[in-house]
Amino acid sequence: MTKKPIYSLWIMALAACAAMWATSCINDDFTTSPSDVLSFSVDSVKFDTVITAIGTPTKQFVVYNRSKKQVNISSIKIESNDGTGAHFYLNVDGVKGDELHDIAIRGEDSIFVFVESVVDAKGVDEPFEVKDRIEFVTNGVTQTLVVTAWGQDVNVLADATISKSTTFNDKKPYLIYDTLRVAKGATLTLAPGTRMLFHDKAALKVEGKLLAKGSREQPIEFRGDRLDHVVGMFSFDIMSGQWGGVFIEPGSTGNEMSYVNMRGSKEGIIVVGNNPIVRSLHLFNCVLRNSSSTVLMAVNARVEAEGTELSDAASSIFAVLAGRVHFVNCTLANYYLFAAIDGPIMAVFIQDEEKKLEPLRAQFDNCIFYGNIEELNIGEFTGYDIYFRNCLFKSRGSDDDNFINCKWEADPKFFTEREKYIFDYRLRNTSDAIAAGNRSLCPESARYDRYGQDRWARDGIDIGAYVWVPQSE
Repeated sequence: MTKKPIYSLWIMALAACAAMWATSCINDDFTTSPSDVLSFSVDSVKFDTVITAIGTPTKQFVVYNRSKKQVNISSIKIESNDGTGAHFYLNVDGVKGDELHDIAIRGEDSIFVFVESVVDAKGVDEPFEVKDRIEFVTNGVTQTLVVTAWGQDVNVLADATISKSTTFNDKKPYLIYDTLRVAKGATLTLAPGTRMLFHDKAALKVEGKLLAKGSREQPIEFRGDRLDHVVGMFSFDIMSGQWGGVFIEPGSTGNEMSYVNMRGSKEGIIVVGNNPIVRSLHLFNCVLRNSSSTVLMAVNARVEAEGTELSDAASSIFAVLAGRVHFVNCTLANYYLFAAIDGPIMAVFIQDEEKKLEPLRAQFDNCIFYGNIEELNIGEFTGYDIYFRNCLFKSRGSDDDNFINCKWEADPKFFTEREKYIFDYRLRNTSDAIAAGNRSLCPESARYDRYGQDRWARDGIDIGAYVWVPQSE
């Protein structure tokens, strides 16, 4: 019994000796040799395009000391590349500035360096490059990393109201904070090429009228204000829920969106009408995609669309309650990436529960309904004024009075590769949508797709928003 405490004391003594021995292996001397310089985890620091006057995300890299001895970095500083002063600043060990001194790194150890910037506006339309150098001086040796960013000037609109008819035609983007309202009686016209950037939760609410008339050469953009990358090569374009959405209020009619590329919102477009006889919204050759709820919702409204892609949503791509709907050569597809999808591709509510609205009247011609979820929440529309003509479905089914000349258990063979974040809803050579449509259902106004391809160029018309273009093997 008396030997156990002695044995324990020997173990404690040995542990203490081991700790002293390990500590003695760390060389606290500083090397002054010019050959003992730094290594870096990157060869340059690159920021994406950032909005001027708004701070950039933080970039970081690692500085290594490969020597067994400590090394003293006598200075780390930002040097202007154009003589106008430093555009970036550093943070090392909790100390921030554009010039830091006497930073020690222990032997065979490393430190993190953080880089940020607020890029000043230059009053120009296009993005411009900002470039500086980070200089490290160690043992009299200077080492340099180049740091670059692209700045984008913007027109800032914070909780603004368009009270009279206005045209946005500036080549610089419009940055929206809070809500941009189009008042009753006013029209907001967006010229071709207009870029609308929405900050977190910002939205567009239309009580008057929106005329977003882009072109094939100059589409209009609705997107979040993060212009950088989430990680690696993947930009914030793949992320939903970055901003609020577009809300077309009751009484707003005659809204037009053509060649609009809208993505990354929370609510998509919500259209609420009070008279479905009058058209609330017309979509032409648009792309509406990547919403954290629905891409498009219509309530007691008249909505028409041609050549439009509606894709990728956490809920239904299109939800409709009552009203009147007509889609021609549209693609409704859902391969949403960031959550389990909780609704069909199209959720149809024919009439409100209290039956105060007229039942839905809808027609879908030459349209694709496809994805990794069921297409419709209703399988039979007998007795209702709802028709699918020459449409393509993934599901097994058969034609009847409401489904006419449809393609069942078919595959459009999109170029989409979900696991690689590629969401391209054009058609491959083996697509079942090729030449499966009905040309008589496609009006002259919808003859050309968003890429300028002619739907009428061949004998058979393709189903969906995009004309098949043959690809080489």
